Amino acid sequence: MLSGISFIIGLLFVIKGADFLVDGASALAKKLKISELVIGLTIVAFGTSMPELTVNIFASISGATEIAIGNILGSNIANILLILGVSALIYPLKVTSSTVWKEIPLSLLAAIIIGLMANDIIIDQSNFSALTRIDGLILIGFFIIFIYYTFGIAKVTTGNESAGNFKERSLPVSLGLILLGLILLVLGGKWLVSSATELAIFFGVSSSLIGLTIVAVGTSLPELATSAVAAYKKNTDIALGNVVGSNIFNIFWILGISSVIRQLPFQSSSNFDIGVTIFASLLLFVFMFIGKKHILERWQGLMFLLVYILYVFILVIQG
Repeated sequence: MLSGISFIIGLLFVIKGADFLVDGASALAKKLKISELVIGLTIVAFGTSMPELTVNIFASISGATEIAIGNILGSNIANILLILGVSALIYPLKVTSSTVWKEIPLSLLAAIIIGLMANDIIIDQSNFSALTRIDGLILIGFFIIFIYYTFGIAKVTTGNESAGNFKERSLPVSLGLILLGLILLVLGGKWLVSSATELAIFFGVSSSLIGLTIVAVGTSLPELATSAVAAYKKNTDIALGNVVGSNIFNIFWILGISSVIRQLPFQSSSNFDIGVTIFASLLLFVFMFIGKKHILERWQGLMFLLVYILYVFILVIQG
């Protein structure tokens, strides 16, 4: 009973927090004349990735490494197939050329890098596969390069690009909305995950399935709410930039931090999830050239959702 109430409260916090965050980030972009794409790739992406970071830090410290890896892989899959699927159904997402040729390929590269790093048994013929502390430092290095690149975008994409359907707000109000949105997102995400996990354990669901589905979707709810609200407001740069940016954050930053805290043993069965992550990123890239160029259409969003349902079905059968 208490878990159900906590779940509902958490959901409300996440939705309202996402609304505050999008409004504050867009107002800040207008005020500082920074493109909404850059805001989506940095402030919004970082804020909505906080639940994954929180869960992974606690999972690494406590030794629950299966949840740490499963949470990130599951979240990245849900970000593309579930969140972009829902967002595209709400309103077709127009994608900038920079995102098509740089950010989406970078998120694909991140998934491939994790696949290579985590398969020591196959590549080095060793007896044990894991994301080591050295791997974690390398991932953080990639993250620093990504941040440097993103600020490079900010210097180029300034001006009227940031104009959107949002109200003009003062700088303190904009920052206040962003801060309040982040607080609500983190609290709501934490309550959602903890209550959903309690419910899953009550019904006897396996820990690997929890990490890849309930925990992953729970920690991805901020991205879902943020991108859905942004799509509804026709602010497509934030809707898609948030998802792509979060996927890059999740692997380079969150998995990097997690594996630095504690070496993360890797099970060969997780290769299926890495494969789906790579496939989802590749499918997103291909869809940019099918139908209307550089637009994620409603039928493509529906395809994403159907693939995600199939993926979850396979996980349940395996679990």
